[in-house]
Amino acid sequence: MPTNSKFSALFEFATEGILVINDSGKIIMANPAAERLFGYLKEELINHKIEVLIPSRFAGNHSHHRDQYAENPKPRTMGIGMDLYAKKKDNSEFPVEISLSPFKDEDGTFTIAFIIDITTRKQIEDAVVQQKNELEKLTNELEKRVRNRTMILEEALHDLENSREELSAALEKEKELNELKSRFVSMASHEFRTPLATILSSLSLVNKYGEINDKENQHKHISRIKTSVAHLTEILNDTLSISKLEEGKVEMSYTFFDIEIFIGGILQELQAIAKKGQQLTYSHNGIKNVYMDIKTLKQIIFNLVSNAIKFSPEFTSIEIFTQAYPYDITLQVTDHGIGIPDEDKEHMFERFFRAQNATNVQGTGLGLNIVAKFVELLNGNITFESQYGKGTTFFIKLPNKHNKNE
Repeated sequence: MPTNSKFSALFEFATEGILVINDSGKIIMANPAAERLFGYLKEELINHKIEVLIPSRFAGNHSHHRDQYAENPKPRTMGIGMDLYAKKKDNSEFPVEISLSPFKDEDGTFTIAFIIDITTRKQIEDAVVQQKNELEKLTNELEKRVRNRTMILEEALHDLENSREELSAALEKEKELNELKSRFVSMASHEFRTPLATILSSLSLVNKYGEINDKENQHKHISRIKTSVAHLTEILNDTLSISKLEEGKVEMSYTFFDIEIFIGGILQELQAIAKKGQQLTYSHNGIKNVYMDIKTLKQIIFNLVSNAIKFSPEFTSIEIFTQAYPYDITLQVTDHGIGIPDEDKEHMFERFFRAQNATNVQGTGLGLNIVAKFVELLNGNITFESQYGKGTTFFIKLPNKHNKNE
């Protein structure tokens, strides 16, 4: 392959790695920058396949892509939209950018590969992303109370981590424990970390916003820490509920009560956690005095309405309707939120399942499963109707044990 002095100077003194590969995929030339980049001597590279410089997990596919490129060679950047990695002589990997330029001469068809180590750039990009995420977690609220709660939650997280380790050891000794419990511990641990990190990072910047009297940012970050605390409360409630259900420790205690007053009180509590402009509206038909387990009914209503709040946008209404007769009670909760895709509907009451359009909303994937279990304990049934992007309605029918002797 003929060269000239200008090309030789460019090739020898270029700061980026340059390799020349023939149409068989063998390296026929390597400049000093390439030797330094990959940790090889030139003699160790010449006449070896280019795949020697590619991590083994990519090498097989690379041969196929190289053959495709040989069929239609043209100057281009390699792996557009992908993260590319190269392998040094010591098998360590590093991120790269690669540009390909084909040419022909009397000796055949060749490709020049220009290779740049972008490790530093990737580190900077990762650092920028990390800083952006940290800045989004700024908040402020009643410093003393939040710090006390944070300490309690940190202890709970520590206990949860210890429980996960103990459970892993128990799973090795007791094969009868199912995989579901292990998944639950893993999920809960992950879900605790995000709101805790938000609270902790926000507390460190509370005073800064106070010093500059930035009320708007203070209010915004107060809202964020409230959201994180509410999410932690939801996780703790789900944890307690699923534990009691698993161990069969849910005790039923039936009593007479006014269902309209009872549900109205619950909705007053939930209105406090509603998004901006969200309104909870409630109506009731039929008799008011019913006889059933009041704690279980509250859990059902809390979970369904909380879900409706989470999955509905601001300035929308959530309608709750009850109808009671001597022998049964109907509960209906309607939202105008994101809805449920048709392909996800059959899985909605499964543990840990989250619909594909709900990945950006915090949650454990346990709420509807817990509701279904409580409805089952009350000898009722639950169904739903949903239209993707327009909202969802849950229907629950429960027996009204108006005669306590039945």
